[in-house]
Amino acid sequence: MPGPTIVTMGGGGFLMEPENLALDEYVLSLTGVARPRVCFLPTASGDAEGTIARFRDAFERLDCRPTHLSLFRRDGRDLRAELLGQHAIYVGGGNTANLLAIWRVHGVDSILREAWSRGIVLAGVSAGALCWFGEGLTDSFGPVSPLRGGLGWLPGTFCPHYDDRESMRRPRYAELVAAGALGPGWACDDGTALRWSGGQVAEVVSSRSVGWAWQVDGTGEGRVEPRRLAPVR
Repeated sequence: MPGPTIVTMGGGGFLMEPENLALDEYVLSLTGVARPRVCFLPTASGDAEGTIARFRDAFERLDCRPTHLSLFRRDGRDLRAELLGQHAIYVGGGNTANLLAIWRVHGVDSILREAWSRGIVLAGVSAGALCWFGEGLTDSFGPVSPLRGGLGWLPGTFCPHYDDRESMRRPRYAELVAAGALGPGWACDDGTALRWSGGQVAEVVSSRSVGWAWQVDGTGEGRVEPRRLAPVR
C-alpha cells in the first residue's frame, strides 16, 4: 500500500467523461497492485441508481474489482470491514453537505480516516474532492456559497469546477478569499486533479490537453492572485 493518499478531482472522470477514463485509471495505478479492489461511495448523489450504473459501466472496463456501498439502502455488510478491505475508495459527486451529514451518522468518516492512515487510496470528484477539506465552495445550498464543517484532513480550502464551464465558481471563490470569508486554498479545473501525499500536494494530473490546478491566495489588499499549476501528465 502507498502512504496516506488522496486524489481530489475538480470534475471529470467516469461521471463526466465516460469515454475518457484517464483519471480513473490513474487512481487505480496508485494502489500499486494488480486488479485492485475499488469501492464507490455514491452518497453525495443519494446513492442514485444511475450514478452507480455509470460507475459499474466504467470500472468493469478497467483492470480492477469494483463494488459500491450504499448508505441510503444499507445491506448486511459491515461498513468497517468492507471499506478497510479495499485498495481504493472512490467518492462521487453531488451534494457535499448531505454527504458529510450521512457519513457522520453512519460513522463512515472515522472509518475513512482509518483507511487513509492505512494507505488505502482515497479519491473523489467534485463533492467527493471538496469533502476532505475543512471549507470550500459548494452548490449544496443552491447558489455557490461557502461550505463549513468539512473533514479538514487537507490544508486550505477547495473549489471544484474552476474552469469556465461553471462561470460563477471562479469569481465567487476569488471574492470570498479576497474578503477573508474563505481562507486561501486550491482549485481544479474539470478533468484535473491534485494528488496529496499526507497533507502535501505531490502531483498535478489532467485527462485533458488543457486543464490546470490552481493555488489561490489573497494579496492582503482585497484581491487574489491565483497561481496556475501545470499537470505533469
